[in-house]
Amino acid sequence: MKYVLANFKSYNLDLPAYLETLENLLKPATAPYVGIFPPLLELGLLENTYTRFYLGSQNAYPAPEGAFTGEITLQALQKRQIKSVLVGHSERRLLLKESDSLCIEKFNFFAQHGFQIVFCIGENLEQRQQGEKTWLKHLLGQLEGLDLAYPKLLIAYEPIWAIGTGVSATSGMIAQTLESLRQKLQPDPLIVYGGSVQVENVEEILDLDAVDGVLVGKASLDPHNLAKMIDISATKEFA
Repeated sequence: MKYVLANFKSYNLDLPAYLETLENLLKPATAPYVGIFPPLLELGLLENTYTRFYLGSQNAYPAPEGAFTGEITLQALQKRQIKSVLVGHSERRLLLKESDSLCIEKFNFFAQHGFQIVFCIGENLEQRQQGEKTWLKHLLGQLEGLDLAYPKLLIAYEPIWAIGTGVSATSGMIAQTLESLRQKLQPDPLIVYGGSVQVENVEEILDLDAVDGVLVGKASLDPHNLAKMIDISATKEFA
């Protein structure tokens, strides 16, 4: 099975009902490969007792606790048995001006505490249109200083121009990008793809040898859709 990660962003859901439905739809074997990342306020209200998926945080600040108004820190996550965190999602990089150095700082801190870290990278449309030399340099720059040997690392490649637009990169484009990226990275990390992943295109994406899973955004807001994607993923194997 390949990874399926669902980022609910800041959409408003009846999360207890959603998660109960999803739990009932899934098979037990999916648990290590299915992660759900609810809005942070909602995450704090959930009982982390699910057995067929795990809960993660969409963001976290690299400190045990302290005077960091508006942030969620290590001890708050540990108190709720949260052991996975998204770092550097493009929306945080763009809207909240999170720098490459801050993202690496977050990675280093939470790696020290044994978290699974989904580290997001991606290029904008202008960089994509300028050609491989430009977008590859940009992606590698976002990864500079990252410990690729960290055993709980998942890199999430998300072309910014394909997030929330309904336009996914073609399978050929995804394969080319990830193969070019992997040629520059040692050791070879696990990489999931995010960018307008839908029920209709998830199998084509998961069939790519260069793809180890998917990071699903708005299309995951229907638990039945997400369950279908997970069922498809369960038939796929890592290359």
